[in-house]
Amino acid sequence: MISSASNSQCFLIFLLLFLLQPFTSRSSSTAGGAKASSLSLVLPLRAQKVPSLALRKPANKLLFHHNVSLTVPLAVGTPPQNVSMVLDTGSELSWLLCNSSAAHSFDPNRSSSYHPVPCSSPTCRDRGRDLPMPPICDASSPGGRCHVYLSYADASTADGAIATDSFLAGSSPSLPTVFACVASAYSSSGGDTDAAGLLGMNRGSLSFVTQSGIRRFSYCIPDHDASGLLLLGNVEPPFPLPLNYTPLIQITLPLPYFDRVAYSVQLEGIRVGHALLPIPKSVLVPDHTGAGQTMVDSGSQFTFLLGPAYDALKAEFSRQTRGALAPLGDPDFVFQGAFDLCFRVPAKREAPPPGLPTVVLLLRGGAEVAVGEEALLYRVPGEVRGADAVWCFTFGNSDLVPLSAYVIGHHHQQNVWVEYDLENARVGFAPARCDQASRQLGVASP
Repeated sequence: MISSASNSQCFLIFLLLFLLQPFTSRSSSTAGGAKASSLSLVLPLRAQKVPSLALRKPANKLLFHHNVSLTVPLAVGTPPQNVSMVLDTGSELSWLLCNSSAAHSFDPNRSSSYHPVPCSSPTCRDRGRDLPMPPICDASSPGGRCHVYLSYADASTADGAIATDSFLAGSSPSLPTVFACVASAYSSSGGDTDAAGLLGMNRGSLSFVTQSGIRRFSYCIPDHDASGLLLLGNVEPPFPLPLNYTPLIQITLPLPYFDRVAYSVQLEGIRVGHALLPIPKSVLVPDHTGAGQTMVDSGSQFTFLLGPAYDALKAEFSRQTRGALAPLGDPDFVFQGAFDLCFRVPAKREAPPPGLPTVVLLLRGGAEVAVGEEALLYRVPGEVRGADAVWCFTFGNSDLVPLSAYVIGHHHQQNVWVEYDLENARVGFAPARCDQASRQLGVASP
């Protein structure tokens, strides 16, 4: 039951709805003052699996984590060291593991262009303003170096020194880039990938997008083991695409749970098959604290909905699939701590049964993200019940993680061309054959 709001709360909600308008870019310069870039690049984008954690009860103690990440190749330093980095539109500061004992890492001692950022630098004092935890001065380090601690919703963490070095993407000129040289990192997945770090791609002042002056980028993620692609700058798709755009949403008031540098859009409804879910509009907009924004995030694997919207989706999907899918029947099992709608499917099947209803996320402006067929369910590695495998619904409950937002993850962006247009403050979506696009642009796997 929702309690009635006080007069002050009503005023705040009214003010919030007034401010919750499409964000319009005021100039072609970036937030950090960099000029718009003429960079135009096509890079391969790969989905990499990491070992999964078979975690069970109690449900509220299960560790949320990702077991598939999107990685992109770059070269860092002088001479260049080839690294693979996780592409994350939900994060700001890029970081590299600077640990010579790790299999995949960056060695700053081998780079003549590597420079730690001192505490006195404006980069340390001012440019970390958009980070959840601003940089601090490590007085114990030589000369007093700028230090940062990073944490993520999946309980992963990283901390290290802020530094600058040359980042080289494809055939572009090298770009002096501020990043974190991480001495230690904890991944909640419990495993390792070939990735040496993370490439922050949100709209914060220290993101790779802002530092490079990129005003548009796109990616396309295939649904099977094939190369996708990442396009930086004004590179056109290899074939015509019916892109539908939704405006980026900006709230000017500083609110505790609203990420102002995320790619925030407005979710306006959810449809299952032909049924529009009876979700009140008030549930889908940020509240007076900023909780409830909808973010497009390539760094999250699956999609998360706040409790009331998730409950409505879970009930309707269960109703429409009754007879087609056998419920798991184990109330204590919660996959990755947020996915509690699971089913038994014969282990010999390589895919869910056909004919499942498509789930469509309806966004402001007419853009849609449609999730159907194999993307609706995910086979849980290592989980079997007799002759059956366990498959879970790929929409999770944010309240169980906990997250205070709606998140559209990369699993539901498969075979979708996603364009981030910062110049016009919008995100576009269109169905696409990503494997075909990769082949036509010359970045497909051999």
